[in-house]
Amino acid sequence: MRILLDTNILVRANVKARRPARELLQLIAGSKQHVLVLSPFLLDELERVFSYERVRAVAKLTDEEVAEYLDYLRRQDVSELVFPGPAPRVVPSDPDDDPIVHAAVMGRADVLCTLNRHFYDPTVREYCRKRGVLIANDIDVLLLLRR
Repeated sequence: MRILLDTNILVRANVKARRPARELLQLIAGSKQHVLVLSPFLLDELERVFSYERVRAVAKLTDEEVAEYLDYLRRQDVSELVFPGPAPRVVPSDPDDDPIVHAAVMGRADVLCTLNRHFYDPTVREYCRKRGVLIANDIDVLLLLRR
């Protein structure tokens, strides 16, 4: 299964985390059956989010640990990096989310895993469904992969 983890999931899957998102990332990365789909936009956004003080306070990661985590995600044996190009307008309430949807579609992801409520908009869900992309949260994706 090809899975794109949104920024909010990747933050929760950091090396110090003990949440379902971390378990999901480890399950994907440790499997020959699954592919973690990422894009440069997603990795840049993740790096930016880790610079926010409130995220740093919760994640408790040093600059070095953030850099190591990003390097880990970029490794070819962990993820497949896709370069989707300019994103069409899809997410009505937040155009900044369009590149994530576009990366999932162009990366042929089966699942876009996110907690972002904007992706659950009926318009976005239908757009993704027509392109073979399921939108689900980390717990639902874990359950799906365990079956």
